[in-house]
Amino acid sequence: MMSLANKISIGRILLAPGVVAALLYYDPQHDGLRYVALALFLLGVCSDAVDGFIARSQQQQSQLGTVLDPIADKLLVVSALISLSAIRALPEGMRVPGWFNLIVISRDVVVIVGTMLLFAFTGKFSVKPSWLGKWTIAMQMAVVPAALLEWPIKPVALGVAAILTILSGIGYLREGTRMLGA
Repeated sequence: MMSLANKISIGRILLAPGVVAALLYYDPQHDGLRYVALALFLLGVCSDAVDGFIARSQQQQSQLGTVLDPIADKLLVVSALISLSAIRALPEGMRVPGWFNLIVISRDVVVIVGTMLLFAFTGKFSVKPSWLGKWTIAMQMAVVPAALLEWPIKPVALGVAAILTILSGIGYLREGTRMLGA
C-alpha cells in the first residue's frame, strides 16, 4: 500500500500540468489565470513541506519516496520556469530569462546522469539532497511567484537562485566523484 506522503508527492506531480495550462491560456483579459497558476504552484510548494513532515513523523520514509519527492519538486518547478520563459504571450514582467532555465536544467542533467553513473558503477541508488541543494530548490521555487506577481525583487531572486544552482551542482559533482573513487 502506498503511503500518504507518496500520494501527496504524486499529487504534486499532477499539479504541474495545471500550472502550465493556466500560463498557456493566460492573456491580459484573463489575468486571473496568473493567480490560478500561482495558487496551484504554491499548493505544490506547501505539499512538499507536508509530505516531508508526514514521511518523517509517521515513519513513512521509503525508497519510492526518495525518488518521487525530488521528481515532483523538479517537475513542478521546471515546468513552471520553462512556461514562464517560453510562452511569448506572457507580459515581460512575468517572463523568466532563458539563461536561468539553462542553468537549472543543466544542473539537473548533471545530477541525474551522475546518479545513474553511480548506480551503474556501485549498484547503489542513493538520493540524499544536501542542505545547499534544499536551499537551491527553495530559491528556484521563489523565482516563480516573483515572476508571476512581477515583483521588483525578481532579478535578485534569479541571481541568488542561479548562484545557488551552480554551487549545488558543483557540490553534487564533487560528492559523486568522491563516491565513485571510494
